[in-house]
Amino acid sequence: MKVTMVIPTYWGRAEGWRVGDAIYDHPTPLSSEGTLRRAIESMKILNDKDFRLVVIAVATADEIESRVEKKVRSIVGDAAAAVGVDALVFGGSQLRRIHEILAADGKAGLAELLSLRGYSNVRNLCLFIPHVLGSDVAVFIDDDEVFEDPDFMTKAKEFIGRSVGGTPVHAVAGYYLQPDGDYHIKKPFRPWMKYWDQYERMNEAFDRIIGRPPRLKETPFVFGGNMVVHRNLWRVVPFDPHVPRGEDIDFLINARMFGFRFFLDNELRIKHLPPPKPHPMWLQLRLDIFRFVYERAKIESQKDVEGMTKVRPEDFDPYPGCFLKADLDEKIERACKLLAEEYRAQGDLKGAEEALRNITLAKTEAVPKFNPFQRLCELQRKWRELMAYAEKREISSGITEVVEA
Repeated sequence: MKVTMVIPTYWGRAEGWRVGDAIYDHPTPLSSEGTLRRAIESMKILNDKDFRLVVIAVATADEIESRVEKKVRSIVGDAAAAVGVDALVFGGSQLRRIHEILAADGKAGLAELLSLRGYSNVRNLCLFIPHVLGSDVAVFIDDDEVFEDPDFMTKAKEFIGRSVGGTPVHAVAGYYLQPDGDYHIKKPFRPWMKYWDQYERMNEAFDRIIGRPPRLKETPFVFGGNMVVHRNLWRVVPFDPHVPRGEDIDFLINARMFGFRFFLDNELRIKHLPPPKPHPMWLQLRLDIFRFVYERAKIESQKDVEGMTKVRPEDFDPYPGCFLKADLDEKIERACKLLAEEYRAQGDLKGAEEALRNITLAKTEAVPKFNPFQRLCELQRKWRELMAYAEKREISSGITEVVEA
């Protein structure tokens, strides 16, 4: 079994975010060392290092792309050498080379599927690169995590590609340990969370899936930074670029529609040590609103298609199913009004205005102007074409530059 571990790493301007820059949860400023080195160096404890590491260098803006790629190469080169793993870096220069190859072969229309902007597009590269490298399995890790289990990779490989209880296992989710070593999300309660009960429902789902036997069970949620995907799945199902965040769970929904199921292994854990998020709460909430409105529309717009499975919000209860139902609009309005009150009490009139604006946006800009299910089907057909093309066309030498380990 040939395995590629993929780590996307997000970097921003030294002076901070600017309007027009891509929005990520916590991009590392170029003036900082960040968490990438720590993540790679933590691989020292792994008993199984029989995998290739690919690090994807993502910049929040085009004008810093070359500096980001240079910095990431420097970090990966040093850290991989210390750990003893074979490492590759993929950045803007490799992406341009891929686009050139596609254009030369008359496949320029497929190039739009490969981009370094946006979570879903980056995740599609996390599938595409292992594919062209001839891997059977991709292991997704984030750069703000550290390995604490020496047998992590052994467990990651244990079920993938096998049949368990008569069901093929093409996707396995692990989970995060928080800094305190627990898997629960602990956030101070604020009144607006009474209606936007995201953390409460997530913890309910975690207790049901992570906290109970058996070890391997079907799951309605997945963590993008601890996920194992088999080639048989990624050849068929892509990430949906129209989702601004939560692309991991959206991928799970897409997979279900195309007949694949995710299983969670409650022994496959990794420590999550994220830096603080730089964006205000009204913006974080806005991105979640856009995400859930879009996903609900995708589910509601399903049609009978041969080879596909219709899914319901209840299939993903308690989370994210609770945000995919008819009462989503009520949740948004009540939560945003209370959040606005909180901002006003703090004297932040701009924050209050933006929180209330979320209510309007949820009914206007967040609502897709196209049929999202139909668009997913069109995306999937193009993705399968790209996968088939990449299998026939030897392009691995053109996409990565080896960082000697």
